[in-house]
Amino acid sequence: MQKTEEEALKALDLASYAGHILLENGAEISRVEETMERITKHFGVSSSDFFVLSNGIFSTAATGFAKVEFIPFKGAQLERVAAVNQLSRDIERGLLGLDEARARLDNIRKSRSKSRLHQIIGSAVGAGAFCIIFGGGLLDAAASFVVGAILWLFVSTISAPYLSKFVGNIAGSALATALCIIFHRVGFGVNLGNMIIGALIPLIPGVPFTNGIRDIANEDYLAGATRLLDALLVFFCIAAGAVVVFKVDSWIEGSMMTLLHGASTDLFTSGLLCQALAAFIGTIGFSVLFGVPTKCYLQTGICATIGWMLYLVLLHNTPLGVAVSSAFATMLVVLVSRFFASRFRTPAIIFLITGIFPMVPGGGLFWTSYYLASNQFHPALDAGFMAFKVTVAIVFGIVLMSELPGRLFKSSKSK
Repeated sequence: MQKTEEEALKALDLASYAGHILLENGAEISRVEETMERITKHFGVSSSDFFVLSNGIFSTAATGFAKVEFIPFKGAQLERVAAVNQLSRDIERGLLGLDEARARLDNIRKSRSKSRLHQIIGSAVGAGAFCIIFGGGLLDAAASFVVGAILWLFVSTISAPYLSKFVGNIAGSALATALCIIFHRVGFGVNLGNMIIGALIPLIPGVPFTNGIRDIANEDYLAGATRLLDALLVFFCIAAGAVVVFKVDSWIEGSMMTLLHGASTDLFTSGLLCQALAAFIGTIGFSVLFGVPTKCYLQTGICATIGWMLYLVLLHNTPLGVAVSSAFATMLVVLVSRFFASRFRTPAIIFLITGIFPMVPGGGLFWTSYYLASNQFHPALDAGFMAFKVTVAIVFGIVLMSELPGRLFKSSKSK
């Protein structure tokens, strides 16, 4: 085999390896394909073809190279996505050879994720802050904080290592709901619904939900539909866990507890300043869970806060309603994400996943579950339909703003 052919095979293998790391750590399909093509093009391999799905990569080239990989999603580690993205840029600028790039990819894949303690703290902070976002008071937020910490301890020590995704999410949802009910009964918390919503937020599948929308926006319909279906099934599991606990509690107590949707909003925490702080702090907490690079924490918090403030202003001062306000807020988040991506040379998905988190209809998911458990089918239908409309609004906002050309931002090279 000639040296040039050997180098071509090494370049193809390097590109496949980079795509593998990206896909298993939460990158969108278009980024995987773009990175692989950038690497092979730099090393002079012009006859390569890559077919990327949500959990697999098919690579071929005229040299006879062919590789098929099954790549399960291991959990979001967006720091690795950013590192591989930077590596591909360095290769394109001629700063790395094949061997150096391979060694750097090995180091990226072996890099340690956020520690368990940091993840537990991130889950606790996110749960407490998002309890405030959804109308809870300070005592409710404190209860959600504790439950969020216990929930992630369960996820990291039992659910992730030993349970399937679906069983783990049902069990995690049931655990969080049960703990919130117990805390409420002993007086640790006032607004049970808001406590549970905040505590369940760490389980929300933000990465497959957002990436599914991004893939559809990039016309990767098969991968996008697969990821959205995955997110939908996780939502279903979270709802199922909450329903089971409500049913068990009603059997023990003899009747279903009464919760009033929208009637439990704390006057202090509902102010714009408190809401802004909660969105900022809570988003940084979830940035830890998603493995966002530490240097990007500030930007993710700002991105989410700006979007949430616009949503609240539109919701309370215009006749637009929840869904339309969510659409405009999502559009703003996408714009800010793309600006930050250009400004800080970081993939936009890092800011987008965390930025839209306050808009994800976690509250609608909870109220649909509660009404189903209490046999209130008409309110359940209303809550479920509203959650669906908000989801469609988020999809519309992301798809529409993703179509804007990169030259509108500071850098002509959109990340």
